[in-house]
Amino acid sequence: MPPSPLYLARHAETVFNRARRMQGNAAHTPLTRAGLAQADAMGAALARHFATEGVPLPALWSSPAGRAQQTAAIIAEHLGIDFFAIRTDARLREIEVGRWVGRDYAAIIAEEGEILDPDHRLFRMPIPGGEHYADIARRLQDWLADAGPGPALVISHGMTARVLRGLLAGGRLFDGVAIAADVPQGTVMRLADGVETALHLGDGTSGPRAV
Repeated sequence: MPPSPLYLARHAETVFNRARRMQGNAAHTPLTRAGLAQADAMGAALARHFATEGVPLPALWSSPAGRAQQTAAIIAEHLGIDFFAIRTDARLREIEVGRWVGRDYAAIIAEEGEILDPDHRLFRMPIPGGEHYADIARRLQDWLADAGPGPALVISHGMTARVLRGLLAGGRLFDGVAIAADVPQGTVMRLADGVETALHLGDGTSGPRAV
């Protein structure tokens, strides 16, 4: 059984996000000041939620990427969770971007053509030397099988989170994989029984609010 409920947070803004560069997993890409504020807001929203609901704190998981762990550390402080109790798992990492890693989006588009579907913010083609959506879905299905049935809070990434949300609550089929709608950085979603709810949106809105 997969974790339920599963709280899924997209890491906060990084220097690479601000500069519109491909991050992948090869380098540590620190949070910006705006990103630190986003992480703080996520932590505060989660602390309010758990206090209001009166439910036990979930196990805290994170991608091993520095930006996810920075976000997780701030959230953990709000929740009173020891940073060293955070469970890291490489299967929660962001999509591997192969030969595009570290490069400016505009330079890649100039070389490869338009790489994103603008309506859905999804890559039009498999990334050269990287992953595609079915690859992400396979590793996330493995993680779901291993994580156990209790509640969990996961700090992950934009594309990985969209595939994980698609696995648990459905979404638009893209190359045979259900992928959820894009949400802003600094967003926390709650998933349980196939239903997805926005607990806190990166625009500063708190909820819950259905999407």
